[in-house]
Amino acid sequence: MSKDLSSYILNEKQLKNGNQLILRKPMIEDAEKIIEYLNIVGGESDNLLFGKDEFHLTIEQEKEYIINLNNNPNVLMVLGIVEDNIVSIAQISSSNRKRIAHNSEIAISVRKDYWGNGIGSAMMQELIRFAKEYGTIRNISLGVRASNKNAIILYEKFGFQKIGLHKNYFNVNGSFDDEILMDLYI
Repeated sequence: MSKDLSSYILNEKQLKNGNQLILRKPMIEDAEKIIEYLNIVGGESDNLLFGKDEFHLTIEQEKEYIINLNNNPNVLMVLGIVEDNIVSIAQISSSNRKRIAHNSEIAISVRKDYWGNGIGSAMMQELIRFAKEYGTIRNISLGVRASNKNAIILYEKFGFQKIGLHKNYFNVNGSFDDEILMDLYI
């Protein structure tokens, strides 16, 4: 690894299955594994904005993305690592435009074979902690498929409220589903 790994670690959690989850910022050396993760997780669920093997950044493009986001104070990407494998990726970002900088958006994904172990909650806690410590973020927004009941339960557990709906927003293999818009006010 190019830098001291400890400077990238944000938190560690014991999972329900007994495994240790390391929450850390991405490093450029993670680029290939991040692309592999996204192409796998896209095929494990219809709840993401892309499907299996639909994430098409090159390793060099992903490295550049990692450098840019790690240098952007308005963005935090968190990797969830179990036994040196990426099992989750989450991100919160807000605009650098002064009039809307208090708003942020989040996204979370978890590998299917790790569902139900508390990883989504751990990732959400880390994103909310960042938002609160960041100081200017007041609103966290997300969109979720209406049929994704487990995610909705997770978001409501953290205080997110349903604030709107995009009718037929998702089209997965010809099947349409609404997007529920949710906000957390901190």
